[in-house]
Amino acid sequence: MPLVDVEFELGEEGLPSDVDSYIGKAKARIEQYQEVHPATSRGFVASDFVTVYRAMRVIADGGLGPCRSFCEWGSGFGVVASLAAMLGLEAHGIEIDRSLWENSVALARESGLPVNYVLGSFVPPGGEVIAEELYSSHGGEFFWLETNSDDAYQSLGLDPNDFDVIFAYPWPGEDWVIARLFEHFAAHGALLLTYVQPGVVCLRRKVGKPRYPASR
Repeated sequence: MPLVDVEFELGEEGLPSDVDSYIGKAKARIEQYQEVHPATSRGFVASDFVTVYRAMRVIADGGLGPCRSFCEWGSGFGVVASLAAMLGLEAHGIEIDRSLWENSVALARESGLPVNYVLGSFVPPGGEVIAEELYSSHGGEFFWLETNSDDAYQSLGLDPNDFDVIFAYPWPGEDWVIARLFEHFAAHGALLLTYVQPGVVCLRRKVGKPRYPASR
């Protein structure tokens, strides 16, 4: 079933002091990491955390539907998942790069935030076949979307259709892959929030049932 766009007002109000402080700490840690790892960090680009937080605050208000469980696909330093936790959501993050995953765990622990980060690919079991078929049909190749990893959902003890909200920051040209995977595996009524560019996010809702059963 298709995804439908969800319109909402992003808002421009200021950030709570604890959120502003956390984002500042996260940015400093990311900058330090990129200075020490200039080559490996080319595969990591941070989103606009203020814009994403404002979108998450609207979603967390509950006016767009149930919002209890959150997952960040490709969580990097886990900043968005941590912001979700600060908004009172049950927050999870999935990251395939061990160094980034370790930093996300450390940052959340230092900030006292209850986020469950796991190491692995956010592509659900069975989804790698779908992604490969999509890339092939569009004449593309894999550049950033990795699928060969341990089952992150087994580590979480959850399935993709257990989340009310999923966030992702797709690489250019990969949004349609993220959207298709979400369409296949997310729960009916779940929200997909994606970061597009500074000041711009996209929010979509799945209006059909999962095409694939739970895999664990």
